[in-house]
Amino acid sequence: MAGGAVVGEKGKSDPIITRLANEDKKWFFQKPNLLYLYLVLFPTCMGIELTSGFDSQMINALQIVPSWKKYFGPANDPDLGPQGALKGIIAAAYSLGAILSLPIIPWVNDRFGRRWSIFIGSNIMVVGAIVQGFSQHVAMYIVARMILGFGIPTCIVSGSSLIGELAYPKERPILTSLFNVAYFVGQIVAAAVCFGTNNIPNDWAWRIPSLLQICPSLLQITFVFFLPESPRWLINKDRSQEAYEILMKYHGETERGHEFVQAEFAQMKTTIQLEREVSKRSWMDLVNTSGMRRRLLITTMLGLFTQWSGNTLISYYLVDLLDMIGFKESTYVQKINVSIACWSLICGVTVSLLVTKIRRRVMYLACTISLLCCYIAWTISMERAQTAKDAGTPNNAANIAVLFFIYAYSPCYNMGYNALTYTYMVEIWPYSERSRGIAVFQLFGRLASFFTTYVNPIGIHDVGWKYLISYCAWLAYEVIFVYFMFPETFGRTLEELAFMFEDREFADRAVAAVAKVVHHDDHIHGDPGYARDAQQRVNKRGGTMEQRVTAETRENVV
Repeated sequence: MAGGAVVGEKGKSDPIITRLANEDKKWFFQKPNLLYLYLVLFPTCMGIELTSGFDSQMINALQIVPSWKKYFGPANDPDLGPQGALKGIIAAAYSLGAILSLPIIPWVNDRFGRRWSIFIGSNIMVVGAIVQGFSQHVAMYIVARMILGFGIPTCIVSGSSLIGELAYPKERPILTSLFNVAYFVGQIVAAAVCFGTNNIPNDWAWRIPSLLQICPSLLQITFVFFLPESPRWLINKDRSQEAYEILMKYHGETERGHEFVQAEFAQMKTTIQLEREVSKRSWMDLVNTSGMRRRLLITTMLGLFTQWSGNTLISYYLVDLLDMIGFKESTYVQKINVSIACWSLICGVTVSLLVTKIRRRVMYLACTISLLCCYIAWTISMERAQTAKDAGTPNNAANIAVLFFIYAYSPCYNMGYNALTYTYMVEIWPYSERSRGIAVFQLFGRLASFFTTYVNPIGIHDVGWKYLISYCAWLAYEVIFVYFMFPETFGRTLEELAFMFEDREFADRAVAAVAKVVHHDDHIHGDPGYARDAQQRVNKRGGTMEQRVTAETRENVV
């Protein structure tokens, strides 16, 4: 596409590894080690967003539960439930806790590795869920939600990075896109649980869902150490032998697996060494060069876009939206809650499976334009519905239209801001700054979430349907920003994108390291016994695996 999206993308390297991976015609389920890796990734890394989805839907659904409203409602009218600013801070406390943890996340991630970071964050969330379930007053409940929020970003940053750094290049975009889909699974579970406990005539109607938020974290604690550590983290810690063995085990199950792993290992090691040359491993690295500043701008805006596109209205305040059009019966509203969560899951999975077929910019532009159209139509329908309701003559057609556009919102949002969020973050940030980059994304996403979850109930209460106009204006800005600023990252490995905003020299040096390993002679490419013979040659040499790769590299100079 034309415009600013292509300006400055001068350091994209020749996608040799991508081409080699695409030559592999075996499916992942035909590779026992890779299949095991993906199966363990699901409860550990994929399951992290279960907690966020559970949380948003639980707060949404509990606003219907009579015992929750009575327990935390005002003393003079407890059946009314929390209102205005109090309702906002209860929902926003989760994001506030996340904001407080973000400055230390890159240090924890780089110091202890991806797996230990997930383990530490999950234990913090276990504590938060227990305190939340046994809260004695609203202040204790808010603090518990802050503890939950404090633990989740560590897991998200580490989990999304680990998926991208362990997955085979062919499946990586799909897996990182599915990372966010777990959010909807958490929503469905929370909606179903709250629906089941809705009629319990005591405090356990809300304590049970609050305690069950512990479950995703227990899954991560149980399974995380069945995963290997990130090969890139190991290389960065000068543990290249371990990194090579992990790559060989999980990426080497192909006919030319040995050659592929050698090339992949050489690319990773060279790229990380080049990043070390220009990185001081500090927060200032994010603003030191024009390329880093562009990454930072895209990341901050994407963090805002994921939370300021109107999704928090549906996630946290669906009850208020439905009340505005006359839907108040608690069982009916709970059913709508569950159905929206199920619909979102279907949309999320479908779109995630398309990320290897459709370019990133096309998906983001389709997402933003369709969201703008959806919100404009929703705003008009809401105005007609609320005006008729206030006049005492309900407009059923407008009410149905509002409900339709609430459902229509999900596929529009999923096209970009759900399916591509972490795929894109992992792709635009080089390894040395990936933890900080995703932490910045989390920071601005959580700030935006805190602001909207706090302000939304006030805006809905004070100005009604007119509040939606602010989202229409913001969505128009998103379309313009995405068109001019978002780069294309489709069809390349993480290392092939590492220097896309930097000097082409860095990218060429990384390509040269791969070219030394990969034979381009047709007769060798056509020899199915090459990988076996190459393995025998390096085994005869002895020494460490890293020394063997170096020797093989010299032999394979083009």
